[in-house]
Amino acid sequence: MHAPRTATIDRATGETEIRLSLNLDGSGQAAVNTGIGFLDHMLTLWAKHGLFDLSVTARGDLHVDEHHTAEDTCICLGRALDAALGERRGIVRTAHSFVPMDEALALVAVDLGGRPYCVVEAEFVTPRVGQLGTDLIAHLLESIATHGRLNLHARVLYGHNDHHKVEALFKALGRALDAATRHDPRLAGAVPSTKGVL
Repeated sequence: MHAPRTATIDRATGETEIRLSLNLDGSGQAAVNTGIGFLDHMLTLWAKHGLFDLSVTARGDLHVDEHHTAEDTCICLGRALDAALGERRGIVRTAHSFVPMDEALALVAVDLGGRPYCVVEAEFVTPRVGQLGTDLIAHLLESIATHGRLNLHARVLYGHNDHHKVEALFKALGRALDAATRHDPRLAGAVPSTKGVL
């Protein structure tokens, strides 16, 4: 029996106030309220497809724009991933997922080896989807990767509708992280690295 892999992150700045709780071994339950409807939608489906339990309450300076609130929420999500993974013993570590969303197809590959890096290849034709600027998508994924200490490579292979493209990316991220965070019984709790440490 493995110890619970949960984390709660509180972040308060002059721009935002956020409380985020994550359970890696959940069932896909989510309660997300950031004040940014499209971001709530993306984080909710990320949890559903990753089978993570996620709770997010965020208040930010939305009278300025959505940038600080969205960015800080994803910083907290990355930190929660890192904290919940602990020493990362016994996990599969690397995984990928292709997810279609109607005419769009996205690929996300992750490595939970402790080295933050992010590559995003995605083109959008509209300046925003709902209340979220499409120019923020790559930055949000980078924030998750940096603070979660993981390699994250994300690519939209093709598509026309920006909502579909972003949704495919977040679903693929959830599914890739679900696979990578799973325990492999053959590892018997060992660190999944020839270095012996992550």
